[in-house]
Amino acid sequence: MAASNDEVTKAQEAAAASPPEMTIFDKIISKEIPATIIHEDDTCLAFRDVSPQAPVHFLVIPKVKGRLSRLSSAEEGDAPLLGHLVYVASKVARQEGLGQDGFRLVINDGPNGSQSVYHLHIHVLGARQLTWPPG
Repeated sequence: MAASNDEVTKAQEAAAASPPEMTIFDKIISKEIPATIIHEDDTCLAFRDVSPQAPVHFLVIPKVKGRLSRLSSAEEGDAPLLGHLVYVASKVARQEGLGQDGFRLVINDGPNGSQSVYHLHIHVLGARQLTWPPG
């Protein structure tokens, strides 16, 4: 349970802080911080989570954050980008061997959703039975 509490604490701290101009994801996109990238196209990047919560755990992020630091800030015009992110999550999940048994997509939004990095991102988790409800 400590890992869950750590994420809640990180999310509360992130919400209380002024949003940084550069997030850790911006630094991964610009290659300032190394990451194990498993997909890249003109629109998004997928890379392995450094603190995996399942045997397969990767993130899918838009390359340009814009105003989409949170899913709740999405507008109708963002639908093509959001659809592409979900499509890439599914495509890479299949490449990672998750197509047969399934996987979970998670988007944390805001402090109550335990969002600790304010750059929209999709967690893709799989390769083990995931519990429900998620907590």
